[in-house]
Amino acid sequence: MDDWFSVERIDPETYAISEYKHPEETHCYLLSGRERALLIDTGLGVSDVRRAVDTLTDLPVTATATHVHWDHIGGHGLFDTVAVHEAEAGWLSGGFPLSTDEVRRQLTARPFVFPASFDLAGYRVFRGSPQIVFRDGERFDLGGRTVVALHTPGHSPGHCCFWEPERKRVYSGDLLYAGQLDAFYPSTDPSAFYESVKRIAALGANRLLPGHHRLDLPADFARTVERALSEIEERGLLKHGSGVFSFGDFGIKL
Repeated sequence: MDDWFSVERIDPETYAISEYKHPEETHCYLLSGRERALLIDTGLGVSDVRRAVDTLTDLPVTATATHVHWDHIGGHGLFDTVAVHEAEAGWLSGGFPLSTDEVRRQLTARPFVFPASFDLAGYRVFRGSPQIVFRDGERFDLGGRTVVALHTPGHSPGHCCFWEPERKRVYSGDLLYAGQLDAFYPSTDPSAFYESVKRIAALGANRLLPGHHRLDLPADFARTVERALSEIEERGLLKHGSGVFSFGDFGIKL
């Protein structure tokens, strides 16, 4: 296996599998219970995330995604069981709203060194029928460990955060991370984004694990983003076309 992925143990049953060699710095999360494992996001698809997963668990794995964007579903085709929120099942099955050429352009927009095994000309967005289509509140029972899917639209129609009530931990995808938070393109909804951030902030999580960039986010990061969005709303600017708003460690593009 190449050294494309970095693996960090969050706890004995949880790992972050990260792609720091690409500017997106995507994170996938492997959560293991006694009977099965859940992989939240499968990354860019430029290297074999399944091989990395297989070094960490021999349990059957369900691959899901915080949302069906190309940088979060790149390795889906390597797994037998794929789950998706109902609002984006059509995207996963062939209705992804960007062309292959546009995805390749975004993948290579900033310089990085591909893994030796990667073939850009053969790169495609995953397309397939999910084995599990879920709704808000779906509970994934891993055997002594439960993960709840919370529908948090705004960044995309079917975006979900995954919540572990017992551990008070949120896997936040592209709703919350240190960097530019995007709610500016046609399939986004700034008002829904704000409501989703408020929903996650109200959970009172003690750990927030994002879809991109730094892993050591403050526990109150969701509250910080909520206050920023409140300020934008009060100015009447919580709408497409308002521009980019900077708040230190993060920004919001509308």
